[in-house]
Amino acid sequence: MHFTSIFLGLAGLLASASAKPANTTAYKHFECGVDISRASAHFNQTIRAMHQGVFKAHSGTQVAGIVARAAAAQPIAVDVAFHVITTAAKEGTISQKMVDDQFAALNTAYAPTNIQFKRVATTYTTNDAWAVGAGSDATALKTALRNGTYATLNVYFLTDLAGSILGTCSLPSNIGPGTPDPSTYIGDGCMIQANTMPGGNIYGFNQGKTTVHEVGHWMGLLHTFEGYSCSGNGDFVADTPMQSTSTDGCPSKPAKDSCPQNVGVDPIHNYMDYSDDACYTNFTPGQTKRMAGMWAAYRANR
Repeated sequence: MHFTSIFLGLAGLLASASAKPANTTAYKHFECGVDISRASAHFNQTIRAMHQGVFKAHSGTQVAGIVARAAAAQPIAVDVAFHVITTAAKEGTISQKMVDDQFAALNTAYAPTNIQFKRVATTYTTNDAWAVGAGSDATALKTALRNGTYATLNVYFLTDLAGSILGTCSLPSNIGPGTPDPSTYIGDGCMIQANTMPGGNIYGFNQGKTTVHEVGHWMGLLHTFEGYSCSGNGDFVADTPMQSTSTDGCPSKPAKDSCPQNVGVDPIHNYMDYSDDACYTNFTPGQTKRMAGMWAAYRANR
């Protein structure tokens, strides 16, 4: 199966060293390694059809029916399994309160979209290799720990996530008819730096919003700066302003406007930009509709 990993690279720490908690880890800004060209062909066809309002069959999907079912299916209830994976040296550093607060932060962020998450499992694993999650170790940990079906969100919180990134997730993809064997979608889900949870030690990114952002990808959203251009389709959502650069921090005065020739300033408060956690506040109505459509197209009843 084709799964698109979305690598969330966020801004470096902007506060002075004296303002930081004693135990912090610095993360420099990373460009996202994935864009629409690396999504599956089926995802590309679906998102373009939804954006253009082309209600006709394509690749076996009837878009009009998808949208109708999505509207009728609200609210969306998503089972979620959290998996905390630490090195032996860091065992016990990710508390139950951090996990509980992360789950609450996820539901708070998605409440306006009518998407609700139900935690069906929480696992704790101590494994030095898995806590890094690189290469075959990522496959091994998902094979061992994954819970539920393709409609179940699995989030793996790793204390030493490879690449100095804050998170990575998969876009939805066509897994075929019927009930495929779980091995065909074992790579589905999100891998998150565990200390981005509320109370973690990654200053600026420890309110749980990395998980909110990555789950947006799992629900079918692209970055608001998709394409890094002031023209074209952008993120294929009509009510997110065009944005040619990702955001560092939370610039406010003057307002960040990477496409001054277009209507609207950069949506720095949108969960699908690269702002810091304190800056994130919203999804747009268009993104809400898109997630409902993508859920109906790819994950509902799967």
